Order: sequence, then structure tokens, then C-alpha cells
Amino acid sequence: MKNKYFKKITVACVATFAFIGLHNTTVEAITEYQIVNVDSLAEIGQAYGPIMYEMKEKDKQYDEEKEYIPYKPDLFEKQSQDTEVEAIAITEPQSSETEMAAPESEPPAVTISNEEKDLFARLVEAEAKGESYEGKVAVATVVLNRVDSPEFPNTVTEVIHEVVGDAYAFSPVQNGEINEPASDEAIQAVEEALTRQDTLNDSVYFYNPEIATDTWITTREVVKTVGNHVFAK
Repeated sequence: MKNKYFKKITVACVATFAFIGLHNTTVEAITEYQIVNVDSLAEIGQAYGPIMYEMKEKDKQYDEEKEYIPYKPDLFEKQSQDTEVEAIAITEPQSSETEMAAPESEPPAVTISNEEKDLFARLVEAEAKGESYEGKVAVATVVLNRVDSPEFPNTVTEVIHEVVGDAYAFSPVQNGEINEPASDEAIQAVEEALTRQDTLNDSVYFYNPEIATDTWITTREVVKTVGNHVFAK
């Protein structure tokens, strides 16, 4: 009876030590050693003392062989920052050329009412009919240069309807051609002239040298010739 009691204690102790016996040497220790029949606690110590000592030594050797990596705060912080930068670089959306906003058209430097703009375009159509788009823009530019000049009225409408002597300054106003509708090209020419990108060196006169009857106009400083018109100041 006593022997059976100690045998049970022996089995329980060995199982317990084997379970808590540390790390990877536990399985090796259990498979490498066998249970010895003993009749007292003293015999248990004598029988299993060497086994447990060897298990402890193997665990100690295992711990010593583990790679030891010292904690370096600076290195850890740098690695964290590098990871964060890399994540941002990966997740940041890439803009394509098709997503880029188209440049806005040049806003007008001079603002006039739609009614005045229609009158303006009809004058350009009448004065520069048959001329190129550039020629139409140049005629519209002369009108705006006159508005800016202290020698002429201060609005587009007043410049167009200005009377010089006994006649209007612009022949289409005199002969009624200004009442004809403007072409799309003349309307666009007025819009471009209103941006004031090119003032033709502040030219305030234009004429056709083939049909001009006023010799005074030919004495003005010529700035540019566009199509059939000479622009001067």
C-alpha cells in the first residue's frame, strides 16, 4: 500500500515538473528518461535529482543561445518614421493629366454691358468686314485705346457715336452699316480685345491707305499694318 502511494506521488511529481519544466527541453526530458519505482520521498530526490538538474542546465543553455537585441530608442524611432513615410508615399493619390484642371480663359480687363458689347461687335463687323480675325481684334483694340485716351470720350458707346465736325468718327455709324448683326468672329474679336493683352502700342487710328481721302491721317505714326488697314497713333 505504501509503495503504491509513493509511486502515485512519483508519477504526479514527474508529470508536473515535466509540464512546467521550461522551454523546448521539456519534451526531450520526458522522452529521454524513464520513471523509477521508489518507496519514499528521499528516494524520489535521489532518483530524479540528476534528471531535473540536466533539464535545468539545458534550459539555461537554450536561454544563453537566444539572440539578444539591445533596445535602441533612436533606431526604433527612425524605423517608425521611415515606415510612416513609405506608407504615405504608397497611399498618396497620384494625379493624372486628365484630372488636371483646364486653365481658365483670360478674364476681361474691361467690363461692359451686353448691350454695349453688341454695339461694339457690330461696329467691328462693319469696319473690318472681309478682314482676318487679327484685323478685327486690331479694330476693336483701337476703340478701347480711345476710351483710355484723354483725347476721346470715356465709354465704348460714346467713342462709337462720337461726332467729329459734321460727321460721325466711324463711317458705319454714318451710313447705317452698324445696324447689321455681328458675326461670331467679330463677337469673339471683341472678347479678346477686352482682355487688353495687346494694345498695339496705344494706336488710336486706323485707315485703309487705298481709299483714304484725308491726307492728315497719313501723317500719323504708323504702328502696324494688318491686312488692308494701317494702325497709327
